[in-house]
Amino acid sequence: MNTIDNEKIRRDFPNLRVKVRGKPLVYFDNAATTFKPRPVIEAMTGYYQEYTSNVHRGIHDLSEKATAAYEGTRGKVREFLNARDAREIIFTRGTTESINLVAYSYGRHFLTSGDEVLISEMEHHSNIVPWQMLCEEKGCVLKVIPFNDQGELIYSEFERLLTAKTKLLSIVYISNSLGTINPVKKMIQAAHGSGALVLVDAAQAVGHRAIDVQALDCDFLAFSGHKLFGPTGTGVLYAKEKLLEAMPPFHGGGDMISSVTFEKTTYAALPYKFEAGTPHVAGVIGLGAAVDYVLSVGFDAIEGYEQKLLEYGTKALTAVPGLKLVGTAKEKVSILSFILPGVHPHDIGTLVNDEGIAIRTGHHCTQPVMRHFGVPATSRASLAFYNTEEEIDALVKALRKVREVFS
Repeated sequence: MNTIDNEKIRRDFPNLRVKVRGKPLVYFDNAATTFKPRPVIEAMTGYYQEYTSNVHRGIHDLSEKATAAYEGTRGKVREFLNARDAREIIFTRGTTESINLVAYSYGRHFLTSGDEVLISEMEHHSNIVPWQMLCEEKGCVLKVIPFNDQGELIYSEFERLLTAKTKLLSIVYISNSLGTINPVKKMIQAAHGSGALVLVDAAQAVGHRAIDVQALDCDFLAFSGHKLFGPTGTGVLYAKEKLLEAMPPFHGGGDMISSVTFEKTTYAALPYKFEAGTPHVAGVIGLGAAVDYVLSVGFDAIEGYEQKLLEYGTKALTAVPGLKLVGTAKEKVSILSFILPGVHPHDIGTLVNDEGIAIRTGHHCTQPVMRHFGVPATSRASLAFYNTEEEIDALVKALRKVREVFS
């Protein structure tokens, strides 16, 4: 199995050399966005410095080079996800837009009054609000799979809620606020057996583990580039070709058309039917470099290293007097959400920032999760493969200081 050369990897990320309040930065906000390695930065800079041009429409050298790099990323993502065809890869601005695309283009045209959409209690708001909007408009019914106090989906409730009326299951692969890994493959098989399609929100999963859409047999899958050590403003929607062919466009404009007259417009072939306007060319090129980088590290190595960090961090944080972890699923990734009774998470975030440590505090766009646990917010330390045990020790030391301040 591959191993992580942590010192070498850390040299690849310029942000890790930043100082905060005169102290070395400890960055534990990876679930919000990841740092970018030098190859990603160089790929984007190279586009801006050497061949800035629009894609698809030009015959000059710069446009052809930009188009080749842009479409090269599509091929990389196809291989990264093991999709059957590059036409099944749609570039978007992120997971949020990808989910909205499915809700608008598939949901509004193929779901009718009385149909049911099934989600879970641990979803990010981006996988709740679009379905609420759809259900309000179409008269569909939104149903919610609950989870237990360890942060694990109650599978028997999923089975009970899944009926012949369920037309779509939209489920998070890995919870951004709990770290829970959901049994998505098993859920997809069950949903298909009931006649429902399945969308997988892989925003958190994509940087932690390999994803094979053919093995999963999901109908849709969404992720964001900036969770994969790539640029913000980039994302991917994978969808089975037959579904994309049947779905109408999400946006209208340039590059998604075949022919336009005032009487009728015909749409471009896949995937361009869903990519209106000038895309984030530099960002997509950077996304391709991010895919290359992560694969060069290797998911076996990433999973193994992060699991050790999770085990170390769990033991270290629970040794802080009074600290309670929120999300203790048996199957989870390196996300450590916690509360300190009597101390507001925002105060925790402020005080550990004074020590140069970046964590996330708040509801993490999962307010139903907070309500489940009866708290307004949590503090969250989310780890990546460039983090270290020594950085966890620094966080623990800072949290002990927080306890002293509020004791």
